[in-house]
Amino acid sequence: METTDKDSCRILVDLLCKHKVKHAVISPGSRNAPLIISISRCDQITSHLVIDERCAAFIALGIASYLQEPVALICTSGSALLNYAPAIAEAYYRKLPLIVISADRPAEWIDQDDSQTIRQYEALANYVKRSYNIPSECQSDTTKWYINRTINDALLLAVHARKSPVHINIQLSEPLNRIVNINPAEERYIEMISPSCEIPESKISQLATTIKDKRILILSGFHEPSQQLNHALTQLAEHENIVVMIENISNLQNNKFISSIDRTLNELTDIEKKELRPDIVITLGGALVSRHIKQYLRQIKPLEHWHIGINDVTVDCFTSLTKRIETTPEAFFKQLSTALPPSKSCYSHNWQTISNKAETSLATFLNQAPWCDFSAMNILFNSLPSSWNLHLSNGTSIRYSQLFNTTRFNRIDCNRGVSGIDGCTSTAIGSSIVSNETTLLISGDMCAQYDFGALLTAQLSPKFKMIVLNNGGGGIFRFIKSTSSLPELETYFAAKTNLPLKQIADHINAKYYDCHDEQSLKIALNNFITDDDRPSILEIFTPGDVSAKILKNYFKNN
Repeated sequence: METTDKDSCRILVDLLCKHKVKHAVISPGSRNAPLIISISRCDQITSHLVIDERCAAFIALGIASYLQEPVALICTSGSALLNYAPAIAEAYYRKLPLIVISADRPAEWIDQDDSQTIRQYEALANYVKRSYNIPSECQSDTTKWYINRTINDALLLAVHARKSPVHINIQLSEPLNRIVNINPAEERYIEMISPSCEIPESKISQLATTIKDKRILILSGFHEPSQQLNHALTQLAEHENIVVMIENISNLQNNKFISSIDRTLNELTDIEKKELRPDIVITLGGALVSRHIKQYLRQIKPLEHWHIGINDVTVDCFTSLTKRIETTPEAFFKQLSTALPPSKSCYSHNWQTISNKAETSLATFLNQAPWCDFSAMNILFNSLPSSWNLHLSNGTSIRYSQLFNTTRFNRIDCNRGVSGIDGCTSTAIGSSIVSNETTLLISGDMCAQYDFGALLTAQLSPKFKMIVLNNGGGGIFRFIKSTSSLPELETYFAAKTNLPLKQIADHINAKYYDCHDEQSLKIALNNFITDDDRPSILEIFTPGDVSAKILKNYFKNN
């Protein structure tokens, strides 16, 4: 077999295969040539070429999120690695196992004013589980043993307990393009066997007894789709004293779940907020989108707050944490649903009544609303096929989506680990690469402009679709109190965009649609939905100032 002469690169790629890493996202460079040679000639790993390292990292994140598998990222030396930082931070807080592999100069050349000799080792230390530095020379058996052990450790650490990115920095000396014809050695694979996630029955019985006569609010932030978790929470939602509230990116679905949290809370009177105060809040998943539920729980202070999940820090978002239960939500809620006896209560019924009332109030409000972001989103979420995978950008898209019944979609994703606007398009493109279903990204114009380079990648699937809500800049800044009244609003915060989407669509051979009112949106949607022979972009133009005013009017009681 013809491959690189660098033993460290051959060891790495062989172990990536043994640890079932099936995808690698590669950016061009010279220092990483041995890595590219080794991995591109490996039939077990699918390589994706992306020139821009920032886009590449988010594309890898999208692949890892959809497949729930580790994905390798490979870059050259110098600032290339630093471009990974936003996506690696997002992956860390979303608990996604990206394997960051950076080529580097030999250690003796770092800081010596030679080309690309920056301090790469531990450059991402705050957002990876561990950093590893592989030496440039790999001649002795001891060094080869060390490299094998180190890479095994990195790949095991990424996927066990709290899944997270890891960083493998490989020093490579010249020449970089030397090819040898060898039969690679069979690398030692180290297997890790983890203990059971189940809680002892005696402890579960104790927790079930505590819950039995209390008013319980189960609250889920973002989470990957899980049939086991959905089934367990469905059983718990049958209990009269338990309310299950979910955000749409929790990927949970059941009519008994309250899925539009902001809409429901907006309907509550001050008296009802006190009357419906839970005794115990049980949280799962990642960070919450809803500012309203966070404010509510911080104000009313539940007697207890239990957080379920495998974490390396104590998460106390409502300043009321009393139990940190270190197991998976699937394991915990399955055990709890089996152990919990029925309890007489009107708690669930009262919340459901408010939720139904809020749905009716929203429909009444929208019937009277003019053309704006709100009315456009209403049409979208009532028209789009539920079989699609939905990606939402941060800002306008994710916040509006929380007001509608959007849990019907096949799956919903958003970069809510860090909640940045960078990389939303790249992430959706990454997901679309490995998905057999249509992937739709709904984005704001500012977010789309930030990451428009992702559209220029050579890997756009015909099943990738993008809707851009163009309200003349960052619409969220016209709504939130911290910026909406400032004289600098339009110049420095909303910041009107310059996004030539039609020209971009023509350049990448994507179908382009645009609309400026309700009627033209409905007409455009019919074609946008059925067009599946190439990527499609729909641009929706709405008045930014009117949109902000309408949204403020809706939340006037909050």
